[in-house]
Amino acid sequence: MSRRVILDECLPRKLKRVLGNESVQTAHEAGLSGMKNGRLIAAIQGNFDVFVTVDKSLRHKQNLSTLSFGIVLIRVPSNAIEDLLPLATALRSAIAGVSAGNLIEVSGY
Repeated sequence: MSRRVILDECLPRKLKRVLGNESVQTAHEAGLSGMKNGRLIAAIQGNFDVFVTVDKSLRHKQNLSTLSFGIVLIRVPSNAIEDLLPLATALRSAIAGVSAGNLIEVSGY
């Protein structure tokens, strides 16, 4: 089963190719560019299964347990594709395993 995945706008578009067969859109492709976290979270609700981000503060700003989607938080030195590529397998596993209202952290440190 393919999960509907949305990449935060601060992540490179090339990350889509790394994620394989998932149904992946960037925030820009979904028409959600420039939205602050509260509006973005509301727009994702019911439309996506997984939100992939590098925003570490998200877990402190939102009540995750009420969300209809899971969050994959990537912790890397930068959001450059070179820092993200080594995490490809871990990212695919996290996307497959995260459930609604939960957060899985994938670290490149």
